[in-house]
Amino acid sequence: MTMRQKTRCLVGAFLSLLLASCATGRPSTAGEPQARAAAPSAPAGSLVYVSNEDTADISLIDTATDTVVGTVFVGKRPRGLRLSRDGRTLYVAVSGSPKAPPGMDESALPPPDRAADGISVIDVAARKLLRTLPAGQDPESFDLSADDRFLYVSNEDAGTASIVDASTGEILSAVPVGGEPEGVTTSPDGRFVYVTSEEENQVSVLDTASRRVVARLETGPRPRSVVFTPDGAKAYVTGEQGSVVTAVDARAHRVLGQISIPSPGAKPMGSTVSADGKSVFISNGRGGSVSIIDVATDRVRRTVEGVGTRPWGIGLAAGGRKLYTANGPSNDVTVIDPTSGEILKRIPVGGSPWGIAPSR
Repeated sequence: MTMRQKTRCLVGAFLSLLLASCATGRPSTAGEPQARAAAPSAPAGSLVYVSNEDTADISLIDTATDTVVGTVFVGKRPRGLRLSRDGRTLYVAVSGSPKAPPGMDESALPPPDRAADGISVIDVAARKLLRTLPAGQDPESFDLSADDRFLYVSNEDAGTASIVDASTGEILSAVPVGGEPEGVTTSPDGRFVYVTSEEENQVSVLDTASRRVVARLETGPRPRSVVFTPDGAKAYVTGEQGSVVTAVDARAHRVLGQISIPSPGAKPMGSTVSADGKSVFISNGRGGSVSIIDVATDRVRRTVEGVGTRPWGIGLAAGGRKLYTANGPSNDVTVIDPTSGEILKRIPVGGSPWGIAPSR
């Protein structure tokens, strides 16, 4: 090769590198392609909201990565939480009543801070606390009406369920529902609200039109939560003591029977249902497990052991492909494959996580 030919080759190579640099917007390196296709961005995951009772905040978990992507202050002792139907607003029950561990003499506790009681309203897009609505004494759990206009709130210290106007914060009524009410769930058609009473071992059925209790159902000892099947035909009530779940004909408001949870130390607490209505998932508290009930037979199909330390709040997310539990004493959330029962991950969150609310 002559000197002139070598010079032409070097100039050609230089021009090729220069063109590659212009195409990619950065200096090019010899030997790499002249243009690089942009990598497709990963689809954004849905969120799971977790209330952290001891740190006065909620954690936001991205279900695509199962990592915490944000934290929002909400107020003292956040426990129950629900999303609005349009997914734009998150409501969180906060309380100024001091925590009372099982067996503790409550007379030795400091006085409650009633100014801290209420339902915190969170702007989901801005991840910001907007205001706190009055909701009666010591709100613990609640649910929304079918049109999101009203909040039905259990007031543990008062033995009532408060009905709150979600736009104005006005308490419209306080309905007696038995001692230590906790779980609150609106039926899928919006006509009834089931409220559990831990002291009375029963569920009060509140008619949303008349705002009166129209039935009382006997349950297992210390009922904690209620979940309806999507068609509204059945409801399931967890009973912490006795290791049972009560199955209910939700159209006739009639108890169908008790389902025994055959897992060592099981104390049924939280509950959620699959979108197809075929499976109900129960967190077993200090039993450290999750049981799956077959709705067709009202029998436990499977129990996943070793889930975490006292799993309480529970919810399905990511299109039903993942199950999340809030494990209070270990300050984490467990991710479970609901089909295989495989434990996929444990995610550190805030102090004493209590409730789970997946995005819609």
